[in-house]
Amino acid sequence: MFISAAHKSSGKTTLTLGLAAALTARGHAVQTFKKGPDYIDPLWHGMASGRRCYNLDFHMMTRDEIDARFALASEAARVSLIEGNKGLYDGLDLDGSNSNAALAKQLQAPVVLVIDARGMTRGVAPLILGYQAFDPEVKIAGVILNQLGGSRHESKLRAVIEHYTAARVIGAVQFDTQLQIAERHLGLVPANEAEAALARIAGVAKAVAAQVDLDALLAIADAAPAWTQAAPAGDEPVNSRLRIAIAQDAAFGFYYGEDLDTLARTVELVPLDTLHDRALPEVDGLVIGGGFPEMFMDALSDNISLRADIRRRIEAGLPTYAECGGLMYLSRSLAYQGHCRDMVGVVPGDTRMHARPVGRGYARLQPTGEDRWGEFAVIPAHEFHYSSLDNLPADARYAYKVLRGHGIDGTHDGYQAHNLLAGYVHRRGSGAQGWIDPFLHQVSARKARLAA
Repeated sequence: MFISAAHKSSGKTTLTLGLAAALTARGHAVQTFKKGPDYIDPLWHGMASGRRCYNLDFHMMTRDEIDARFALASEAARVSLIEGNKGLYDGLDLDGSNSNAALAKQLQAPVVLVIDARGMTRGVAPLILGYQAFDPEVKIAGVILNQLGGSRHESKLRAVIEHYTAARVIGAVQFDTQLQIAERHLGLVPANEAEAALARIAGVAKAVAAQVDLDALLAIADAAPAWTQAAPAGDEPVNSRLRIAIAQDAAFGFYYGEDLDTLARTVELVPLDTLHDRALPEVDGLVIGGGFPEMFMDALSDNISLRADIRRRIEAGLPTYAECGGLMYLSRSLAYQGHCRDMVGVVPGDTRMHARPVGRGYARLQPTGEDRWGEFAVIPAHEFHYSSLDNLPADARYAYKVLRGHGIDGTHDGYQAHNLLAGYVHRRGSGAQGWIDPFLHQVSARKARLAA
């Protein structure tokens, strides 16, 4: 089932969260997905369902990969919920080939349209009729009215919809500030950071269960065509003897669920807490994903022993891959809201936060030929960062030329030194163009050299 909306900020994330948690509380296995390159919403959805949430993204994945990921993750689930991004028909291309509607059609998923009904009465009818008529191949199976102004407002909307349309209203959720999740510059506050996340999710689930017909929702899901795409067998381990440290704490937690699965299947993952661990464990490689290091800059800086150990190990050749927040942490310093703190210092540049995004949206990278990983094809990626990396030396070596996006300096991304590759863009790790295989080959090669 595809949870979409007429436009962004309609409340579909909160409703998806509530639906996942409410159905899970009933004893159903709920598999969640998120269209697009989002990291934060999947953290919440995973907590709500108790199952890892997966991204489905036309830019980063082939259509066959989307089919396979959906089939594999949904196999043992009672119901699958796909949260869209932006509006149902929104997308990059004029023909809508990468829109939410295109994904819903590809997966044969019925759509539940979330309508932000604030200030609306009779106008809700042409909105619904227009969305139904725009692409008859998209099955809008139900409507959830959201942000209602009271029972009288709800009654008017229901009467209008019943009179003018054949749409089925399966829920009407009243406006409630308690249902809102605190926002931050990159979106919703990550669930791995919010101490009261589970309590908040339970509150949202209770409110949604009381105002949405969950049985009608399940009936819509059950009426969807059976999914027949064969799920691929799991990849064989690359080298189960490899130990890879991965930063997973309140400061760093932006990883695709699929990539965590791939890594866990191929290596021994060793969690690293950059806020509290005093030394890097004995590992063969290090991964530091995105996050909010600026929100924890004091604690990160105060952990002097870990910073020194990470720098020493990287300069000694430890293969390391870092994205966005990881790049910021590895830089020389981090400046935010008038404060500046020392970071690891293995990247000879200074990170500075800005009030507006520096790089935002989908990106494409062309290997420069100096890429030590040996990549050659154009790489799909995305970025969303409010910081810049200043004062890098003029002779800095970069793995990639930016064909679309901003990267580090508008032209390059992927700073290289020792066996470190650190950039602003986020890449998919799995698949033929992912970063995991070339990274693990670097790790394996170094381990073999040390053992020789």
